[in-house]
Amino acid sequence: MSRHSKLQKQVLALYRQFLRAGKEKPGFIPRIRDEFRENSRIKKTDVMHIEYLYRRGQRQLEQLRDVNTKQLGSFSKGNGPG
Repeated sequence: MSRHSKLQKQVLALYRQFLRAGKEKPGFIPRIRDEFRENSRIKKTDVMHIEYLYRRGQRQLEQLRDVNTKQLGSFSKGNGPG
């Protein structure tokens, strides 16, 4: 059984928090799972990118917890315009 790093534990805790918050919003759970699954492909050695996404996820979690939130932005780093 492998041990998780501190950052991995933080990301897993964030994921659980998203799932709990998403229960209150119809259709959010599949989107949350897809986003985390997509980002799970990031190499574990790319710590800067993981930390960036973690901080971004924390901000999005706060938005998700807002009762007025109806949709959620992407967690992944998408391609910009042009």
